[in-house]
Amino acid sequence: MESVLKVQNLGMNFGGLRALDDLDLDVCRNEIVALIGPNGAGKTTFFNCITGIYPPTDGDVFIFARGMDKPDRINGVKPNKVTEKGLARTFQNIRLFPNMTVLENVMIGRHCRMHAGVLGAILRGRSTIREEKKAVEDSYAILEKIGLAQFVDEFAKNLPYGAQRRLEIARAMATEPFLLLLDEPAAGMNPYETRELDELIKQIRDEEGISILLIEHDMKLVMSLSDRIFVVDYGKKIAQGTPEEIRNNPVVIKAYLGEEIDA
Repeated sequence: MESVLKVQNLGMNFGGLRALDDLDLDVCRNEIVALIGPNGAGKTTFFNCITGIYPPTDGDVFIFARGMDKPDRINGVKPNKVTEKGLARTFQNIRLFPNMTVLENVMIGRHCRMHAGVLGAILRGRSTIREEKKAVEDSYAILEKIGLAQFVDEFAKNLPYGAQRRLEIARAMATEPFLLLLDEPAAGMNPYETRELDELIKQIRDEEGISILLIEHDMKLVMSLSDRIFVVDYGKKIAQGTPEEIRNNPVVIKAYLGEEIDA
C-alpha cells in the first residue's frame, strides 16, 4: 500500500527523560490507524513531534503527499508549515475560539490556503473579495458534511460538547489535509456521541479520501474503526497489527485491555 506517513526510529528526550524511544510507525493512503497505550506512554508527544511542536531528538518523519516524486522529511518544520504540507490535527483538550461563530472557527482553518496577505486585506481588491467569498462557501460546505450547518451562526461556546468536538474536526478538515491526526476525539463523549463519531471518521476516510491517525482510549471505538493498531508503553512500541491481532496479543491483553474485550 502507498504510504502517506513514515516515522523511523523516532526519539524524544526531555532532559534525562526518554519520552519516545526508537519508535517506528506508518500510515497508508485511505487507512485508519490507531495509536494506543496507557497515560504517559508518549502518544501525545509523538503527535507533537510529527506536527512540529517538538523537534524530535533523533529519527526521521517523512510524509508522502499525493503527486510527490519523493518523500518530504519534516523534522523540525514549524507547525504552520506542517499544516500547509497537508497534516492537520485536533487536541486532547478542545481548542476552539469560544466567542467566534461556528462558521468563523472553520474559516480560520481555511487561512493556510488563502493568498491575499495583509496588503490584500487592506486594499480589498476583487481577488481578495472572491477568495473570502469562496472561504465562506467552502467552510459552510464542510459544516454540512460534518452535520453542523444548523449551528453556523452560533458561538462555539454555546454548542453541545459533542458538537464542539465535531467542530474541531471540521476546522482541521478546512486546511485540506491528506492526513488527519485526532488526539482522543471521543474523550468526554456519551455512547450516542461516540457512535456518531465512529460514523463521521469513517465518512471522512471514505468520502474525502483522508487518511487518519488517532489516539484513543475507547477500545470499542478503536476496534471498530482501525485498519491497524500500534501499541506503545514508556515511549516504546510493544505491538502492532490488525484489531484482531491486537485483541489476541497476550502482552496487550494483560497490560492494556484487560483479560477480554467486550466488542
